Amino acid sequence: MAGQPTVDDPKAPLLPLQNPPPNSIHSFKSILNKSNFCILLGPLSCFLIFFFVELDNGRQSSRNMLAVLTWVFLWWITGAVPMAVTSMTPLFLFPLFGLAKTDEVAKSYMDDIIALVLGSFILALAVEHYNIHRRLALNITSLFCGDPVNPHLLLFGICGTSAFVSMWMHNTPAAMLMIPVATGMLQRFPTGEEVHPEVKKFCKGVILGVIYAVAVGGMSTLIGTGVNLILVGMWESYFPEGKPISFSSWFLFGFPLALLIFFALWGILCLFYCSKGSAKVLSSYLHREHLRKELESLGPMAFAEKMVLAVFGVLVLLWMTRSLTNDVPGWGSLFDGRVGDGTVSIMMATMLFIIPNKKNVGEKLMDWNKCKKLHWDVILLLGAGFAIADGVRTSGLTDVLSENLKFLNAAPYLAVAPLVCLVSATITEFTSNNATTTLVIPLLIDLAQSMKLHPLLLMVPGAIGAQFSFLLPTGTPSNVVGFTTGHIEVKDMIKIGILLKVAGIAAVSLLMPTLGAFVFETGNKF
Repeated sequence: MAGQPTVDDPKAPLLPLQNPPPNSIHSFKSILNKSNFCILLGPLSCFLIFFFVELDNGRQSSRNMLAVLTWVFLWWITGAVPMAVTSMTPLFLFPLFGLAKTDEVAKSYMDDIIALVLGSFILALAVEHYNIHRRLALNITSLFCGDPVNPHLLLFGICGTSAFVSMWMHNTPAAMLMIPVATGMLQRFPTGEEVHPEVKKFCKGVILGVIYAVAVGGMSTLIGTGVNLILVGMWESYFPEGKPISFSSWFLFGFPLALLIFFALWGILCLFYCSKGSAKVLSSYLHREHLRKELESLGPMAFAEKMVLAVFGVLVLLWMTRSLTNDVPGWGSLFDGRVGDGTVSIMMATMLFIIPNKKNVGEKLMDWNKCKKLHWDVILLLGAGFAIADGVRTSGLTDVLSENLKFLNAAPYLAVAPLVCLVSATITEFTSNNATTTLVIPLLIDLAQSMKLHPLLLMVPGAIGAQFSFLLPTGTPSNVVGFTTGHIEVKDMIKIGILLKVAGIAAVSLLMPTLGAFVFETGNKF
């Protein structure tokens, strides 16, 4: 038609001049979707509890806290909004429901524990930036590869490296660093339906080994997982007069525990995924020379890599020696207890922004642009966990919820730790590890006081059990990282996860009344 702009006419309008009449049915369906339902589920459940629920203790604050807790946990479980956004909701929900002032809630989002995490995240980014994790993995893997290939030792090397890396950084970034290393090795194997069954089995074993090893390794140090940090934060919050749990004291208990569970993991994986004939099959695709060539391609260690390792080493040394024993108090006593593990973490992270990398003039080991990948969601989640723990305690909700765990009162002393660990390990399959810890620990504290037991006898097994999320991909983000590789299925995780969960509970049951009683002094009256 004359005068009508064509489709290719640059003057043609980008949008039609006359919009078609809206389809009311289509608009209605677009509103009633799963995402919006999950968003509404949180506040709807909250207000239903607020208006229609009465708790046994009759305290309005307890009911309000339960309502807020329901809102936050439903959003965490369903992922209705990003985890970091959900973690900030206590900042407005607590004041609106009369639970605490905003200033009081905000203090939970930045304390010594949060500083500890922040500093360790910055160091982890430096390790990742300079490929130190990859160099470490290749060195250890080539050491255990064998010539010809020994699948059992190779699996031990991959799992051991993953566990070691996870000792010094959060489980999720540790998995994100190690999964590419593992998949890079597995790329040497053929893919497709005609692949030898032994190759498929070994690939499953490697991926399962990485995601489970980072969980196990994280148990051994305070910075390995947010659960340990939440435990320490709650212990200091509830019992400020108690003996603090330092980095070194936790390591004294956590490392032997992680070691027992690690060897159980390795044995289970070898049993299911490394048969006698696998060595011959795998030798056709992988041998030590491949790993050596990849390591040589990285070249010698540069000054920047050496300095990051030096800073890392000094940080670990300061953590381990800040607080030792009553007779040998450690260097922290020089500052009258004002210095915490978070102080050291931030101090050494600051050094990364001061030391030059000797690559370009004026460049330092780290700059703030490299820190844009910081896991602020995890930091906010920890803060929310501490805020919720304070709210559950001050509102009196622990008195109500602990009634549901009274069956533990009748349990024999030696059965308390495994039962607590089992309860926590069951809950954690349906919520995040940190959320499980935040919910369970205050209840266990109240229960321990009613049973006249040292609180750590219940708190430590509860926190460790919360890390046994081995059955489902959604149990923890590190599981998701491994599941997305396509090498494993849900049935693989359930098969290995159940056995590993049993082994973990057995290890806690063995060490808590023995080594745990010595380290945490649970035999003393509290």
